[in-house]
Amino acid sequence: MKPKFGVVVFPGSNCDYDAYYSLKKVLHYNTEFIWHKEKDLKGSDVIILPGGFSYGDYLRTGAIARFSPVMDSVFSFAENGGIVIGICNGFQILLEIGLLPGVMLQNESLKFVCKDQYLLVENESTIFTNKIGKKVIKIPIKHGEGNYYADAETLKEIEGNNQVIFKYSSKEGKVEKKFNPNGSLNNIAGICNRKKNVMGLMPHPENACDPILGKTDGALIFKSVIENFTN
Repeated sequence: MKPKFGVVVFPGSNCDYDAYYSLKKVLHYNTEFIWHKEKDLKGSDVIILPGGFSYGDYLRTGAIARFSPVMDSVFSFAENGGIVIGICNGFQILLEIGLLPGVMLQNESLKFVCKDQYLLVENESTIFTNKIGKKVIKIPIKHGEGNYYADAETLKEIEGNNQVIFKYSSKEGKVEKKFNPNGSLNNIAGICNRKKNVMGLMPHPENACDPILGKTDGALIFKSVIENFTN
């Protein structure tokens, strides 16, 4: 079975074409855009909520996009076991709609960060990571509000359930504050829901897929997802 990716486009998205290009042109996966006003997910097997500044980040990141017509369909799709990946702003939208726990705060430095970042693969057995094959990957980050926060009870729950998928780290996989680019709680860079079919991450895997750019670790995430359909 060849799965189909649906990339949702919101007003203000600026990484939708990056995601589409990497999935369609680089990895050669069946991929289609889905406009935010549509409710039809077009037979997609995997939904991508891309990065950017949906609705100009008015009110707060993801707050308005959460009410886009397409999100009712995405919510039902996820609740029924469909695979959803929220990247950067997409992660923020997943937090706003309640498909993932916690909130996103402004970066601790109060500055926008844009650089390649090492990530420790904290959970190697999810559908998003099972084919990565190495403990540390390097993927670009570019955000101003990537400071993940959750209350103590929620944090205990997601760590106890192995819902933390990626943590900011050194090249050697050390998880320390000095390797944390935004102040995110416990260096958390990406999490999933209890069912482990919905993932949100601040780094941009779609920008680390093309060998021409000299970085391909992001492709390992999408290849892991594809493996879920071929087994």
